[in-house]
Amino acid sequence: MDKLTRKELKSDKFALEVQHGFEFVSEHRKQMLRWGPPAMALVLIVLGVLWYRSYQSNARQEALYHAMKVQNSQISAQPPTGYVVTFPNTQAREDAVLKTWKELAAKYPSTEEGAIAEYFLGTNAADLGNLGEATKYFQTAIDWGNAAYASQAKLALAAVYGSQGKVKEGEALIQSIIDHPTVMVSKDAAVLAMADLIKSTDPKRSHQLVDPLRTSTRGAVSKAAISLEGSLSQH
Repeated sequence: MDKLTRKELKSDKFALEVQHGFEFVSEHRKQMLRWGPPAMALVLIVLGVLWYRSYQSNARQEALYHAMKVQNSQISAQPPTGYVVTFPNTQAREDAVLKTWKELAAKYPSTEEGAIAEYFLGTNAADLGNLGEATKYFQTAIDWGNAAYASQAKLALAAVYGSQGKVKEGEALIQSIIDHPTVMVSKDAAVLAMADLIKSTDPKRSHQLVDPLRTSTRGAVSKAAISLEGSLSQH
């Protein structure tokens, strides 16, 4: 983003806002590790609103803000308001979400807003079981997004690969985050994702990854590690 420079991304205020988002992600990791579920979408919406309010807007940011509101829309007979977008039924909402993100991706290709659009297109495709489409969208988000957003797309794509039995491919993606963590995905979060990915194929190694994090001083990480370790007993 033109207004959201690398320097600004690393600023104390922005980093703190993102860190709060990470804590939420860690505490709700079971719901989020699948492939970029609706809960993750909500976190990114919250983070998006924060930086949208903090930095001067431009056409791309305004379009992204609108798309995020549609993504977070509700099924309701009540008319939409200035804060909440509503649709009368699930199909109408799905159609609007797909249309909004596709328009954003097409209008602003090779930009970070476009990369975020590709990410959400991927999450929605995965939720509908269209894993081939999801793979394409997530890869584009990785190629276009900066390191922070690309790391989120890598986790999502790794989960898709895991569901397809392509564990090695998923491992490679997550390892790249472990080696180079970001403000969106910390090293601890990536290690937990790796342990979750390999828990069926290599439970011993998965346990070795999780065990040190059980006593983490970060409550969210510790809780997530303990929860994941509990699931390892089933493998």
